[in-house]
Amino acid sequence: MIRTIGIYIYAGLVVIGTLLHLPKAKKLSKQKSSAEINEKLFEQPKMVSRKVMERTGSTVYVKGQEKLPDGAVLFVANHQGLFDILALIGYLGKPVGFIAKKEIEKLPIISSWMEMIHCVFIDRKDRRQSVRAINRGIDYLKQGHSIVIFPEGTRSRGSNLNDFKPGSFRLAIKANVPIVPVAIDGTYQMLEEDEGRVKASTVSLRIEDPIYPEDYQNKKSGEIAAQAQDIIQKSLQGKTSEQTA
Repeated sequence: MIRTIGIYIYAGLVVIGTLLHLPKAKKLSKQKSSAEINEKLFEQPKMVSRKVMERTGSTVYVKGQEKLPDGAVLFVANHQGLFDILALIGYLGKPVGFIAKKEIEKLPIISSWMEMIHCVFIDRKDRRQSVRAINRGIDYLKQGHSIVIFPEGTRSRGSNLNDFKPGSFRLAIKANVPIVPVAIDGTYQMLEEDEGRVKASTVSLRIEDPIYPEDYQNKKSGEIAAQAQDIIQKSLQGKTSEQTA
């Protein structure tokens, strides 16, 4: 537990260290959006995420970055644990925002950076606010900002998948952007597996083939959700068979 507390303290100090970069980043965020500006705004969140992951002693392997399309995409990932977000920010290979819980908006410094990388805060208990948040996410995608969703809705805390909820797939449908499935494995072993104690793990991010608008335009959101879940499930099973072969 002492090690876990130490990692949390380290993470807090690294986040505090980004305060020096906030004023410049806020000015930059007010300029006309471009790929270059998005990359610059993403530098500090990416740096923090990598440092914290490294501090845990974990190793992150990424496969399939060559499949990433240019422009905005909706990333669809399974949600094993809390460290999924750091793994994606640090190693995915593309600036991304998230559909995040409303509570995170209360966190100082972190919430400021999340706003600048175009995260959307959602209160699932407030239907009207949820609709506004989804519409904001659609606007961000149309403006060229990629977003990650976790359609399971909550952490699985293991290697099994919960059913994908179709509602969030409206983001891609309305914005007319590619959907990129990402299979995450190993993050639950960093925290959730051992009663909240942080430990090292081998984490993999497997980027699968994009599902382009022309491939899903005649499908309902439930069908798209089922397709994405099937892709990620097979990807996770493929990784398991590779390890045990």
